[in-house]
Amino acid sequence: MSMSVNTSSSDAPMCDVNTTPLIDVMLVMLVMLIITLPISTHAVKLDMPRPTDQPPPTVQPRVIDIEVDYDGAIIWNGEPVNNISTLDGYFKQEADLEPQAEIHLRPDRRSKYDVVANVLASAQRHKMVKIGFVNISQFRE
Repeated sequence: MSMSVNTSSSDAPMCDVNTTPLIDVMLVMLVMLIITLPISTHAVKLDMPRPTDQPPPTVQPRVIDIEVDYDGAIIWNGEPVNNISTLDGYFKQEADLEPQAEIHLRPDRRSKYDVVANVLASAQRHKMVKIGFVNISQFRE
């Protein structure tokens, strides 16, 4: 840092603004803003089951296998589903049965997130509660 010394012989007063205090105030306000900002978290609300002391059921539940292929095709227990409205019909039938079947969702590694999210949203709209992902070891690297 260098210092400028006025070598002119004029006796005029120096008219420069001292910006050091302004910069200090600005930095303090910036630090206060950073500290007071809430931390952004991307949270997904999950309703986890409550722990119980009851033994597991002896009867195996019905299982519905839903596969999502890399090209967006949805397969319900081995049969292709044409569109989401057909899938909604299947979910509507299954939601009325007691006890509800377990849904095992098996998306392909290359499948689009949008298709999988639409399947999950459809299941949620029809109050399906037993949903799980199967064969997720393919997603580990």
